[in-house]
Order: sequence, then C-alpha cells, then structure tokens
Amino acid sequence: MDAAEWNARYAATDLVWGAAPNTVVVEQVTSLHRGRALDLACGEGRNAIWLATRGWDVTAVDYSQVAIDKARTVATRSPRSVRERIDWVRADVTTHTSEPGYDLVLLVYLHLPAPQRRTVLYNAIAALNDAGVLLVLGHDSSNIADGVGGPQDPGVLFTPEDVVHDIADTLEVLVAEKRLRPTEAGDAIDALVVATKVPSAVDVTELTVAPPAQPRIDN
Repeated sequence: MDAAEWNARYAATDLVWGAAPNTVVVEQVTSLHRGRALDLACGEGRNAIWLATRGWDVTAVDYSQVAIDKARTVATRSPRSVRERIDWVRADVTTHTSEPGYDLVLLVYLHLPAPQRRTVLYNAIAALNDAGVLLVLGHDSSNIADGVGGPQDPGVLFTPEDVVHDIADTLEVLVAEKRLRPTEAGDAIDALVVATKVPSAVDVTELTVAPPAQPRIDN
C-alpha cells in the first residue's frame, strides 16, 4: 500500500490498531533503561506514546499524514511532558535516514519486499548507539497458511531466520522466534527478533547479502 492508500485506511476508522501499545513491545522494552527511541512506521503512535509516558524521547516516523495527525490527536490525551518527548515526522522509511544516537529502534508490522526491508534494517542499525536495541516484529511467512489476518502477499512477509540473516554481521541476536498472537479469528503467527549493537560491529554501509547462515531459532 502506498501513502494515499494508507491515508484512506486511517481516515476510514477511529483507530486502526487501537490506542494500547503492542504487548510484545511492552514485554521486551519495559526492562530497558530509557533513552532515545526511533519508531519507524509508527502508524497512529500507540507505541511511541507509550514509550514517551515511560520517559523515552521518541522520534516517530510514518509516511501517512493522516496517521501522524491522528497520533498527535491521541497524544493530546497525555500530559504536556509526554507530548513534548515525541517528535512526529512524516517521511517514507524506505528513504528516510536518521542521525545516529538511538538506544532503541522499533520496526513493528512494517512489511516490505525483501530489498526494501534490508534497506530499512540497515538504516535502523546505523541509527543505533553502541549497545542500542533493535526490535523487529511482524507477520511471519507461515501466517498465510497457518495463521489468520495480515498481508496475504508472501513477498512482504518474513521469518525470524530472514531477519537474523539480514543483521547477523552487525548485531548480536538476543531473541529470534515465532510468536502466536491470539485474535478473535484465531491465532496469528508473528516473527520476533530482538538484537543489540556491539561496538565491534562493521560499518553497515559495507554490508552485502551473504549466503544464508544457519542460526538457532526457537519456535
């Protein structure tokens, strides 16, 4: 979907994803020391606003102006101290680059063809501080056949193995697994990868796609 299509979708309903933060984001991030966070494809801002309520300074990026406007509206329900911690940016995450210095980068349900996904991943890694954390969560490739909902185009889905292969040369993988997510229609299958940047990581500008490694994946 392009920006115009997402604008139409966001305009057609109150909140497409709801106001509450993603439960996996809450689970994985709650124990982290607060700092600077980058939320790529932030949608209506549910995760960005939650981070700001916990004291994070957040840059939230999405290419849908309607989504950004709705996120700002939702944020008005929070105290000024929370609102002032969020910088809303309308930009295409496939071409947008962020300055380094982030302690956390979120890529939550961002589904792109593999080459674009890698571009966004490498830009996300470049934005991380040493010891910064990258969290990638999306619909797993197996969700089409065995789960419910989500994109039905296999070309934009991924597995934990796919993401681990993309980032293995630059980040230390902490979590790489499939997750079942209960919905009213049944269990959806998500892919989750959490990784941290290490000081010795190579320059992401020098990355090339290598043959797939054989990482251990906990299903």
